[in-house]
Amino acid sequence: MDSMEKELLLLVINPGSTSTKVTLFSGRREVRTESIFHDAPELLKFRSVNDQVGMRKRVILDFLGKLDVDPSTIDIFVGRGGSAYSQHSGVFGIDERLYEDAKSAKGGSEHPAKLGILIAYEFAIEYGRKAYTVDPTNVDEFDDVARLTGIKGLYRTPQSHVLNQKGIARLHSVKTGRVYEESNYIVAHIDGGITINAHRKGRMIDGNIGAGGDGPFTPTRIGSVPVSDIVEYLKSNDLASLDLMCSRSGGFVSYFGTSNADIVHEMVEKGDRMATLLWRSVSYQIGKEIGAMAAVLEGKVDAILLTGGLLRFDDLVEEVERMTGFIAPVYVYPGEVEQEAMAYSVLDVIEGKRELSLYTGHPVFSGF
Repeated sequence: MDSMEKELLLLVINPGSTSTKVTLFSGRREVRTESIFHDAPELLKFRSVNDQVGMRKRVILDFLGKLDVDPSTIDIFVGRGGSAYSQHSGVFGIDERLYEDAKSAKGGSEHPAKLGILIAYEFAIEYGRKAYTVDPTNVDEFDDVARLTGIKGLYRTPQSHVLNQKGIARLHSVKTGRVYEESNYIVAHIDGGITINAHRKGRMIDGNIGAGGDGPFTPTRIGSVPVSDIVEYLKSNDLASLDLMCSRSGGFVSYFGTSNADIVHEMVEKGDRMATLLWRSVSYQIGKEIGAMAAVLEGKVDAILLTGGLLRFDDLVEEVERMTGFIAPVYVYPGEVEQEAMAYSVLDVIEGKRELSLYTGHPVFSGF
């Protein structure tokens, strides 16, 4: 790009289960980032994830308004993605097919990350610009042995914080002089959603399906529950309530009516017995899942990488380190690098340093 040429303005949109994070970039320079927290009771007013589009758009427009930036001056809209058919890792242009497949949850998951695709595309259409998504939650790199369940024809379908997990793994590799594609990591994203994956030589070969009721419970999700207990629950509750608890009203919300981890941790500090047990259980289940991924990698683990917003709580970090430190060195990366990963990846495509991937409209895996 000519040094005298105006830097491209990128708006990076990252909807999560408890927040909307928005960043304005001028080229590779971050202008401003804001993360707007949404407590579960607010989000539960919406019947579906798709119904949140209008509210989340207003949040984004308010963000731009405070910066005195007209949305029509944005050159590129980049949205976090998910819910469409699974794809390989990459940067994807958002077209009508990807938009409709994400909106319809063709990939089988109603994760709020899908809103990044919907909102970026709608803004791009409105203002005559281009929209992209990077490493959506439904990237599929599973080994086949990780796909089977005990029900014929029912398979485990990856849903994870791919964007942040791969971003942190690459960042750690650079910091420690390693190569991501030659390393074995266990990466745990610990926030409103919790996903823990085995990364073998650049591929996420196994991990829990966080938004599907698998792995540790979280501020909003139920985590793994014995199937017989689910059957018993459904005898006196409807399927819709269970579906909601998988991703929006389980975990902390089920116990305390809030997804705000700060409120729950304050209860812990005040000695609340149930809050303390719940908090310890989250740490315990994270450590347990990391141990499972160590077995997947046959004990050949170069590092355990912890990332995500809940790492602001030292007691959680200390407990996970205590449980898993014998496996491999534990490194802590609080927060996430998703905004930078999205912006830089799209700029790499525009600058010809990386190829643009085509959304195929077909899943990576469709059965044996």
